[in-house]
Amino acid sequence: MADERALVAALTRITPADAAAGAAARTALDAKTKPRESLGRLEELACRIASVRGFPVEPLVVTAVLAAADHGVAARRVSAYPSAVTREMLVNIARGGAAASVLAGTLGVELVVVDAGVAQRVDVLGVRRLGIALGTADMTVGPALTRAEAHAAVAAGIDLAGELDADVVALAELGIGNTTAAAAVTAAVLGAEARAVCGAGTGVDAAGLARKVAAVEQALAVNRPDPDDPVGVLAAVGGLEIAFLAGVVLGAAGSRRIVLLDGFVTGAAALAAVRLAPAAADTMVAAHLSPEPGHRLVLAELRLEPLLDLGLRLGEGTGAILAVPLLRSAVAVLREMATFAEAGVTDAGR
Repeated sequence: MADERALVAALTRITPADAAAGAAARTALDAKTKPRESLGRLEELACRIASVRGFPVEPLVVTAVLAAADHGVAARRVSAYPSAVTREMLVNIARGGAAASVLAGTLGVELVVVDAGVAQRVDVLGVRRLGIALGTADMTVGPALTRAEAHAAVAAGIDLAGELDADVVALAELGIGNTTAAAAVTAAVLGAEARAVCGAGTGVDAAGLARKVAAVEQALAVNRPDPDDPVGVLAAVGGLEIAFLAGVVLGAAGSRRIVLLDGFVTGAAALAAVRLAPAAADTMVAAHLSPEPGHRLVLAELRLEPLLDLGLRLGEGTGAILAVPLLRSAVAVLREMATFAEAGVTDAGR
């Protein structure tokens, strides 16, 4: 019950973006020494950031929250890698050897690493452990999580978001089998067919993709998740890291922080969060477009256009971290670029 009350309280704190602050940013950008809107989507990004953080905008402090968990559905051979890799890669990330670790260090992004439900216990310095469950059950034979576990994971994400001292919260994930869970969540929420949301993930072959589609179809048939019950969807066919990140979205949105989405799995978490609190979508920025076919459907539903399209399919928040310089550049232009009046440059008004 406490976790449910935490969710209800978090939802009441989420309000729509501040249109007036966004408009003030647009007015300020139009006064800069450039033709109107000549910086294209960078200007749109600056206005979106202002509508969430307020105007004038301060330089951005960015934290990436990386949540790892295992999935029972991995036993259905839906991934090119064994489940043991989740723990191994989590240790690698915590020790600084993974792509996410390197990129975060290079670009000045704090990386918070969370064991949201890895099947094998991880006792490594720098890894937070939720302790809700050691991975999910196989969703093809029954619910992946109990409803209480799903609520607990969401509540833990809300709590963590409240601890962060950041203007931007980037979402990151890790977990063998989690694109299958994300596909099932997306299919359940959007009413899409399994084939429309399943892709190669970590690189499965045609036979592996067929098993993945079959697993999603079976999970949806066995559990029959209600699309109007987002927590129920997360419990039926989701994952601990997906539910946890949905909570991070809600917590960050409630404190007017930018939520920077990575790829398909974080998109599925965001989709569930928006079904709980539609105004949370106003805080979101899509970092990149994943090759996973379900990601396009998620971004279309959230009405987000990705900043990058680099063919990234690693996860770990790598796309989100790579997009951070664009957010910082948008704010820098808004804060530091001279106006026509300041620079003594003639404004032709175009």
